[in-house]
Amino acid sequence: MNTDKHRFLNRFLWLIVVFSFSISAYAQQAQTKVALPTTVQSYKLNSKLMRGEMPYRVVLPTNYNNSNEKTFYPVVYLLHGLTGHFDNWTDKTKLTEYAAKYNFIIVTPEGNNGWYTDSASVANDKYESYIIQELIPEIDKNYRTLKDKKHRVIAGLSMGGYGSVKFGLKYPEMFSLVGSFSGALGAGTWTSKEIGTKGAIAESLLGVFGIENSQTRQTNDVFKLVRETPVDKYKTLPFIYLDCGTEDFLYQNNRNFADLLVEKKIPHEFRELPGKHDWRFWNSQIQEFLQLTERIVQ
Repeated sequence: MNTDKHRFLNRFLWLIVVFSFSISAYAQQAQTKVALPTTVQSYKLNSKLMRGEMPYRVVLPTNYNNSNEKTFYPVVYLLHGLTGHFDNWTDKTKLTEYAAKYNFIIVTPEGNNGWYTDSASVANDKYESYIIQELIPEIDKNYRTLKDKKHRVIAGLSMGGYGSVKFGLKYPEMFSLVGSFSGALGAGTWTSKEIGTKGAIAESLLGVFGIENSQTRQTNDVFKLVRETPVDKYKTLPFIYLDCGTEDFLYQNNRNFADLLVEKKIPHEFRELPGKHDWRFWNSQIQEFLQLTERIVQ
């Protein structure tokens, strides 16, 4: 295939991605918010790294306030997707209903459009460091959490799926399980050659990751992180859970990552099932993931 045809196909495929993201964003806005129980609390973290307040929500176990002071709980961090915010998981799914069955503390951080990465272009956009160095210690300080690796889990949808997998690969000592629902796992590799330079998605990716072969790309490409993990370190990695709908535009990206995990013999589970890049799919899969979490952390 000549260069012009290859470039045209890349651009065409990316237009499909942009269109799909746009439809997904509209679906997020169109969903009716659910009524929240008293177990859901909203807070703001005074972040020195971000030089501002970062909102987040906490979903407490139903017995948290009635349990004794010697009762401690696992923590699940749930990351939102591109164009989303910290309140998406509680407002757009039945998370609080599902969570009532389990003794987990669930935290939903704010990621804006920062790809859960320390930006290559904006000095104070440290969306990786603030979660790892500030938010998690804040939660451990303010709540009765089990602070070890076994009892800490992180997962997310789309952009958040990428972020959770990346955190698990970069900080394996912190998490026993990571989950990605329809993950945008190729985020660290998409450059202006594929996505152009105009539009909100292109601007967010290029702003965060920088130019092709930048240091930020090198250290945040999850495919590269897997390939460069020494074999003797595989046993230290968290269990990786992936799912993606077969009608999702990110399906092949997820399939490629799962194939890499198979090649490297890294423990994981990949579920491919009917579904699109939308809240119906994520609402369904968070139920499955909470069941898996209970088996891992108990």
